[in-house]
Amino acid sequence: MSVQVESICPLGSDIFYDILRRLDGATLASAACTCAAFSSISKEEQIWENVCSSLWPSTNRDDVKNLIRSIGGFRKFYADCYPLIVNKDLALVPLDFFLEYPEEWPEADYFEDFEEYESSAPSDVVSLVDITYNEKPIFSKVLWGISESDTLNRWFYNSPFHVNLSNSDVSDNMEKVIISDADGLPPIESLDNERKERKLWTELQDRLRLSWIVVNRKVNRAANVSSLIPLGVQRHWPDDKDFLVRFGSVLPAEDILPCQVVECILVVKFRMFNNTDSGRVNLELTQVNMQLEDMEGFHVNGRNSLMVLKKALSCRKSRNYSEVLESCNLYSRVRSEIKEEKMRNESRVDKMCILSGIVAIVTFWFCIL
Repeated sequence: MSVQVESICPLGSDIFYDILRRLDGATLASAACTCAAFSSISKEEQIWENVCSSLWPSTNRDDVKNLIRSIGGFRKFYADCYPLIVNKDLALVPLDFFLEYPEEWPEADYFEDFEEYESSAPSDVVSLVDITYNEKPIFSKVLWGISESDTLNRWFYNSPFHVNLSNSDVSDNMEKVIISDADGLPPIESLDNERKERKLWTELQDRLRLSWIVVNRKVNRAANVSSLIPLGVQRHWPDDKDFLVRFGSVLPAEDILPCQVVECILVVKFRMFNNTDSGRVNLELTQVNMQLEDMEGFHVNGRNSLMVLKKALSCRKSRNYSEVLESCNLYSRVRSEIKEEKMRNESRVDKMCILSGIVAIVTFWFCIL
């Protein structure tokens, strides 16, 4: 290997730079380990800026570039946001723990305000959202702060946390995002045919990708809270014209919520419509949103959501997508088990109530007789 390195050294650093700037992040990181020359050049911020711009179009804006430089630079930003969040800690928690909140978490303490407001504010959070279909960018948005958060009246902190990037609501001047056969969408002659063939369902599952990077300007850290690959696609009742594509991750909530972990749910919504020009079915992006839910399916309020997102910036991450999906599937299984166990408990209680009622009626009639 040393002979090969010496033989290419006369080519000069300019050629090395030109070679490395064409690589993606993972390949660039691997190339940096091969020789001292590559290692030195791969530390150039401009190279990593190109990598981030190619991977996340939302980082191409001047204000976002300044933000990334202020929190440590593009190389650090890529290292924080390229690997995805993995959380398998809930497998170690007994199922009975989730069935009811422990006594040390009184309701007043769970819902009322406290001093964490000052360390977790909506204005500290920046969302960088990028959606691609068939490896082509179709949507990119930067949200500074969290809209509709009223820190003076504390409405945001005690209400269900919800970040909405609806295509129709973000900006009246925003162009519609349409996916057609020109983008690689399979030809669908009518909505009725799609209900039978389910081609669009398969396409969205296989080719749609979402990146949702959360940046906290106060702690100078960032993380990608998306699973990148869809966790599921479903038709939206009742008109059956909408597709809900679900992404997300499992976030740690120790010392924040009694359930220990929460699910970050990211939903991308598309609506099918007949294109009058081509006569074929197209998809229009109508909604992109985020919300956090606990193990029982309840929405997490704004205050606790800010704390969970802040904690997620330093949790374990992985570049192995299968491990990320396994983490999310594990959460779903545990949540299903909790739901089934609660239903069994409620069924037992109902049977006892019915039995008690029958005994009371029989006793009453015996007394009368």
